[in-house]
Amino acid sequence: MSAPSTKPVVTEREAREVAEAAREQDWRKPSFAKELFLGRFRLDLIHPHPMPPEEDARRGEAFLARLRDFCETKVDGALIEREARIPDDVVAGLKELGAFGMKIDTKYGGLGLTQVYYNKALALVGSASPAIGVLLSAHQSIGVPQPLKLFGTPEQKEKFLPRCARTDISAFLLTEPDVGSDPARLATTAVPDGDDYVLDGVKLWTTNGVVADLLVVMARVPKSEGHKGGITAFVVETDSPGVTVENRNAFMGLRGIENGVTRFHQVRVPAANLIGKEGQGLKIALTTLNTGRLSLPASCVAAGKWCLKIAREWSAAREQWGKPIAHHEAVGSKISFIAATTFALEAVLDLSSQMADENRNDIRIEGALAKLYASEKAWLVADELVQIRGGRGFETAESLRARGEKAVPAEQVLRDLRINRIFEGSTEIMHLLIAREAVDAHLSVAGDLIDPEKSLGDKAKAGANAGVFYAKWLPKLVAGPGQLPNSYAEFKREVDLSTHLRYVERTARKLARSTFYAMSRWQGRMETKQGFLGRIVDIGAELFAMSAACVRAELLYTTEPHGREAYQLADAFCHQSRLRVEELFGRLWNNTDDQDRKVVKGVLSGTYAWLEDGIVDPSGEGVWIADATPGPSEKENVHRPVR
Repeated sequence: MSAPSTKPVVTEREAREVAEAAREQDWRKPSFAKELFLGRFRLDLIHPHPMPPEEDARRGEAFLARLRDFCETKVDGALIEREARIPDDVVAGLKELGAFGMKIDTKYGGLGLTQVYYNKALALVGSASPAIGVLLSAHQSIGVPQPLKLFGTPEQKEKFLPRCARTDISAFLLTEPDVGSDPARLATTAVPDGDDYVLDGVKLWTTNGVVADLLVVMARVPKSEGHKGGITAFVVETDSPGVTVENRNAFMGLRGIENGVTRFHQVRVPAANLIGKEGQGLKIALTTLNTGRLSLPASCVAAGKWCLKIAREWSAAREQWGKPIAHHEAVGSKISFIAATTFALEAVLDLSSQMADENRNDIRIEGALAKLYASEKAWLVADELVQIRGGRGFETAESLRARGEKAVPAEQVLRDLRINRIFEGSTEIMHLLIAREAVDAHLSVAGDLIDPEKSLGDKAKAGANAGVFYAKWLPKLVAGPGQLPNSYAEFKREVDLSTHLRYVERTARKLARSTFYAMSRWQGRMETKQGFLGRIVDIGAELFAMSAACVRAELLYTTEPHGREAYQLADAFCHQSRLRVEELFGRLWNNTDDQDRKVVKGVLSGTYAWLEDGIVDPSGEGVWIADATPGPSEKENVHRPVR
């Protein structure tokens, strides 16, 4: 059978409907972040800080000790960067160590680590080589193990998870040459044929795809008799006839990752390899990412810790104008930002991860906020380190070593971190995703009021429901504990963090009022106000980070000898964060969004083409988007399984 070769033609509304259908519709558990966006500061959901069970911590720490020894003795990060490849013996050693089965249950041969210790392990190995962190993360966070853990049948788990725990590498294939964050346009097809599906299409940016043995592939099943159809997830053996890895892609950073282009031509996939049901593919992908996204902040935390170490050592050793550069305020403020932000990033990661382990709360917003916030702030941290290092920050580690200086790869860390603002949902898409979840309560009660396709009867019913909801909700946004000077007094030590928590409570109510006003003002046009929605989400992210930092500081104060210092870092971070929040509030209503839209219109129409005069474009010849028409591959298969 041959798959249709035409690409789906999708309207804007159809694309939104596909994305909406993939969302988890219900909130069966409480969510700290969701409540925060609604103006309700539920500190009880995160304080006291949740802790891992003692046995989980013991096993986790034991594995971290073994992994640290492996990283220190077997991993040469500079070699991986130089040769753009992780040596096969390192991959084999990681398999033997059990690192590919960190999140897989022990009954399937895995280590069964908690999310907290899985993230600690990713941070540790990622500090030795970010490419190894990506290898392990893509394999377990979004590759075969996680979707099977959540949606797989007992038979699928028995068949595939032991392989993933010890021998096989997995990858996740969703993106296509002409499909990024709009999966409604997915062109790869899986046509039912007896007890199989026949897979045709091309997938792009398949992290781990070059070396993977098993793939999670998203494909569109045509609707037919006995088949619901829709975007569906499959486990595919990479050595199946018709699977060709056509290219190993190269990037500005993460040079050791095995990321490629994979073509499927008439690939037969047993129906037994279907994950979940037909049409559930996107829901499976999004649910997998709820916790899978937490692996990315782990790499950001690792980068922050390393940047702090280098900033501390370098700025004490380097002298200018008679004193170490750390004592110059212009540099000192950067060091303070790096230290305080790293503390907050670890607080956000550990809190979100422990909440995921406990499974008491719905963390879809927390996980998304952690990814968004960590990817943006870690990039700034690395950029500040490069600035502190000056010309040496721009120089490669190899060049520094060649002329006799410490081989500090600051520029590499900056390059490696850049992709995090795009991986697993770009910052712009994360803004929209989080904003949709943040206003879910409003749309649940008043969505029909602003939907132009709803009938007058539906609007009347929605109006009545909205009246009841807002009559109860709005008065609660007027006053709260944040206005009482003794609130959160348990956070008042030598350094007073209670004032920051009162600020979070007050500001959460202000954020909710601003959101309600915007919905009343723009109604159905609210979804087009992406600049406004992005700022709303960024405010919420800062409030979440402040809350996590304060709660972590209190935990460390009561359990660790450096608790007093943790309070100092949390205090510094909260002061810095509050300044950013106030700026964001100002930009909610005083911004250049209208002017920007006019300029964009002019740019696209060619009105400003004269501004491009006087340059030579060094870009090579070629099309903007490569042809992905289904058919047999005409290229050599560069698939390279690691045995």
